[in-house]
Amino acid sequence: MPGNTIFLGTDSGATTSKIGGIWADGSPISTDLYQTPTPSAEGTLAVVDGWVSGAVRFLERHGLDWEQVGGVGLAIPGPYIRYGVMGSTTNLPKTFENWDFYGEYSAALEAAAGRPIPLVCGNDGNYGAVAEAREVTKDEKGTVIMLAPGSGLGCAYVGVDGAPLEGDTLNGMEASHFAAPVHLLGVRPYPCGCGKTWGCIETYTSIAGLPMLLEDHLPKFPDHPLASSTLESKEKVLQLRDLAQHGDPLACAIFDFQAKALGIHVAMLEMVLDARFVVIGGGLMDPTATTDAFRSNYLEIVRDSCGEYLWTRQRETVKISAAVLGDLSQAIGAALVARQRYS
Repeated sequence: MPGNTIFLGTDSGATTSKIGGIWADGSPISTDLYQTPTPSAEGTLAVVDGWVSGAVRFLERHGLDWEQVGGVGLAIPGPYIRYGVMGSTTNLPKTFENWDFYGEYSAALEAAAGRPIPLVCGNDGNYGAVAEAREVTKDEKGTVIMLAPGSGLGCAYVGVDGAPLEGDTLNGMEASHFAAPVHLLGVRPYPCGCGKTWGCIETYTSIAGLPMLLEDHLPKFPDHPLASSTLESKEKVLQLRDLAQHGDPLACAIFDFQAKALGIHVAMLEMVLDARFVVIGGGLMDPTATTDAFRSNYLEIVRDSCGEYLWTRQRETVKISAAVLGDLSQAIGAALVARQRYS
């Protein structure tokens, strides 16, 4: 593989798409976040046009050209009907179901580059974990579990070969929809957007469940301003992260609960996967949005609530740490998977 070969990664989110790239040796071309709008309201072709224009601008910004591109990776939320074809998702319009995003992006890349560009696509959470796994393992061998609480709970597992577990129907590691041990958490089973009513762990660890968590916690804080607020529930919960950075008792109690729930989930996944490394990502681990004290406390609770249920040997070996690549992880991971596939 020529030393000047590069690989690009596109991370398609519901509102923005991030672009990243790596050199032939796997090192990032840049760690600066570069993103473009995802105009999903305008249809699939508009989204693909945005991906391509983002790639073009990335190349121009770094003095690169299409001749150097050895492959492109696309990180995009599932579920999938089959490889490269979108299933029904809550993050995109209903009209996107059955969308052949692999075919459309491949054609658009070929038109932009003037030649076929090898393309690989997969779950955004899986690809983010590939990038974070490369960072956390370094010269050590070991498998990696990544959990990223955000609007939902991203879950992924990366083997010692640096590849994510995708499963036979490309729906592997949908572990955010495990039933939570509500008897340990002392809560009722919350309904989930996926349709399950057994209390998916996602609803206890991410933004998706914050309205229900706030409802259940507010009676313990009757004098809190949110108890008498006339704001919509969605507006109330979006204040919680900032409130927690200033030590607000209600907000801290909710995020402490989420950290405990996530820690127990880590223990359950360790029973199945026995990974050496666990990486916690998502907005709660973002240094630009949360304080050192908040992140340290959150991780400590995750470790403590996890450790209680691990096997003795696992307590000695499992390492739990925060993600380091932030919003760039999924684009970098997509580029790394393209490198694995096409180098």
